Amino acid sequence: MPAPKVLISDALSPAAVQIFKDRGIEVDFQPNLGKDKDKLAEIIGNYDGLAIRSATKVTSAILAKATNLKVVGRAGIGVDNVDIPSATARGVIVMNTPFGNSITTAEHAIAMMFALAREIPAADASTQAGKWEKNRFMGVEITNKVLGIIGCGNIGSIVADRAVGLKMRVIAFDPFLSAERALELGVEKVELEDLLARAEIITLHTPMTPQTRNILSREALAKTRKGVRIINCARGGLLDEEALAELLKSGHVSGAALDVFVEEPANANPLFGLPNVVCTPHLGASTTEAQENVALQVAEQMSDYLLRGAISNAVNFPSITAEEAPRLKPFISLAEKLGSFAGQLTETDIKTIRIIYEGDVAHMKIKALTSAAVAGLLRPMLADINIVAAPSVARERGIVIEETTREKTGDHDSLITLEVETEALTRAVAGTIIAGTKPRIVQIKGINVEADLLPRMLYITNHDRPGFIGRIGTVLGENGINIAHMQFGRDFEGGNAIALVGIDQAVSEPLLKEINTIPNVVQVKALTF
Repeated sequence: MPAPKVLISDALSPAAVQIFKDRGIEVDFQPNLGKDKDKLAEIIGNYDGLAIRSATKVTSAILAKATNLKVVGRAGIGVDNVDIPSATARGVIVMNTPFGNSITTAEHAIAMMFALAREIPAADASTQAGKWEKNRFMGVEITNKVLGIIGCGNIGSIVADRAVGLKMRVIAFDPFLSAERALELGVEKVELEDLLARAEIITLHTPMTPQTRNILSREALAKTRKGVRIINCARGGLLDEEALAELLKSGHVSGAALDVFVEEPANANPLFGLPNVVCTPHLGASTTEAQENVALQVAEQMSDYLLRGAISNAVNFPSITAEEAPRLKPFISLAEKLGSFAGQLTETDIKTIRIIYEGDVAHMKIKALTSAAVAGLLRPMLADINIVAAPSVARERGIVIEETTREKTGDHDSLITLEVETEALTRAVAGTIIAGTKPRIVQIKGINVEADLLPRMLYITNHDRPGFIGRIGTVLGENGINIAHMQFGRDFEGGNAIALVGIDQAVSEPLLKEINTIPNVVQVKALTF
């Protein structure tokens, strides 16, 4: 099997390039290619992985040419330059490195706070210009000031820790911050309205989402405490720059320090030129340590995925560790085949997908298994669907996905049951793994069976009557179809029965119709896996 190929289209540490090489991955280092979208589109189809920073724009047009691409790795936190929906639709994993530059970004926010409080940039410019304006630059102390942190996740919590050490009083707005975590950090959890009214300094540390975009809107800024200072080292679109400029001019806001802007590179901005504003050109992650850390991290993550199937810090798929991947792989195959089995038998619109995980499998990464099951289920209707995109595609079509985990209740150490509810009926199929790696169906519609899933199979429902098995074998034999195995199940003697027949050759439509005329046959379906 040929070695995976990775393209690095932005400037990345030489140590990261060496990691790819040491792991046996063929790497093409073209640090200026990201600026040439036409050239990138021309060659991207040759690569399994793409490692980028911020210069490369991974658009839907680029992804359309990336016929072999499996993973995009962003050395940094923000993935605004990657079309996530298009990548997801094409089954491309998108990874970032959320922890490699956390300390650096937090430290930059703290540095901006000091620079703003003591007017350091303006004082430096004045002094170096030969002036000695000691009385002009009257700053404020940080000690005992109320710091309001909007977004107390990875970076925000580091800022909180540093601020507590500086003897600041820290309040935080974050819907996902638990009371226990707030207590651990030494911060007071508040609602946004309370933070706006109380904070003397506000710093933003939230990702860009539809919910956080323009979180400091004109209306929100108007509710801030008079004399507030505002710091943004997160994302440019989190605040209204025009409104902030107006409030700075009016004196309602005493100062602002910004490292990020709505439009970048920021060659012009309504905040530029104001005396009480400090600006830096998106330097939050710009330290030697951070650049090295994120480069090494993205190289390791991409290598682990391409070589071992491990998924770390993916923004569009559940994480799977390198240790979990080998154990999870057969269950992903089982889940996908169970979905495929049900999907090939489903002819009306799906309303609900219910998946029950019992036993050992209930303690695995079931989100990945659910994605596989949904992909298998929808593939007969949507041929090009992939595991990465499947859950979002299902939701777009109004399909409800329900997951349940249980401890072992039957004979199998692990059992996955897939139940599909349509307008017409509800169908259930269950399976397990035998011999460590082999998927097997063990129950269909409540009827116990024991059948390996072969590439070609016939699914036959019938009334349990004598002579049925012999007649099926005869018809297949007369038509040159070799039987690999046959498995049967029934609910009770003389009741409803199921036959799963593994076959070596494809079955024609006329032959399916002939089988359907055999006495007591209710339905026959040719399945492929």
